[in-house]
Amino acid sequence: MAEHNDLGRKGEDAAVNYFQQNGYEIIQRNWTNEKYEIDIIARNEEFIVFAEVKTRSSNYWGNPEEAVSKGKIRRIVETADFYLKEYDIELPARFDVVAAIWNGKGFEIDHIDDAFLAPVN
Repeated sequence: MAEHNDLGRKGEDAAVNYFQQNGYEIIQRNWTNEKYEIDIIARNEEFIVFAEVKTRSSNYWGNPEEAVSKGKIRRIVETADFYLKEYDIELPARFDVVAAIWNGKGFEIDHIDDAFLAPVN
C-alpha cells in the first residue's frame, strides 16, 4: 500500500476514535454505492452524519478541509441521498468534514460539523 494511503487509513481510524469518544455510533466505514464512497457514516441522538475525512502529514500546503471541492460535495450528497433511501432512514442528515493532521506523535483532529449543506438544484 502506498504511504499516503496508509496515512489516510490511519487518519480515518483517528476520526472514528474521535467520533466514538464523543458519543457517536459508527454505522459504516468506507461505504460505497456503484460510483462513490463516504468515509464515515455515524449517528448521534439527532442526526445521521456523513463525514469526509481529509488527512495530511502537515498543513504546509493548506488545511486538509480545503481539499473538499464542490465536485466532492456533490458526490457526497448524491451518495448520502442514495444511502438514506436504500436504508429508509428518517433522521435528518448532516455533512461533516474531519481534518486529521499528523504531528509526528499522533493526529490533531479538527471536526467541522455541518461543514456544508446539500446544494439546491
